[in-house]
Amino acid sequence: MGLTREEKDLLRSIERGEWRATTRKSELRKYEAAARHMMKKDARLNIRISSHDLESLQKIAIEEGLPYQTFVSSLLHKYVIGRLVEA
Repeated sequence: MGLTREEKDLLRSIERGEWRATTRKSELRKYEAAARHMMKKDARLNIRISSHDLESLQKIAIEEGLPYQTFVSSLLHKYVIGRLVEA
């Protein structure tokens, strides 16, 4: 799968050095701290689900290129922050 015309234009623009970071270092430190806090996995959750649902989750995780536990964790996180919605 190749790049779209818009993606190619953006890539050329970046390679020409036409883009600059605008985030201040203090803001960057704030975002880094937030990311570290969000990625900290300090709790365990054990649940029982049907083998059919588990197999389905594992198949989707493979398609996404993720370990299934990471995929499930991602789904739960997206749901909690309101980014997982029904189509």
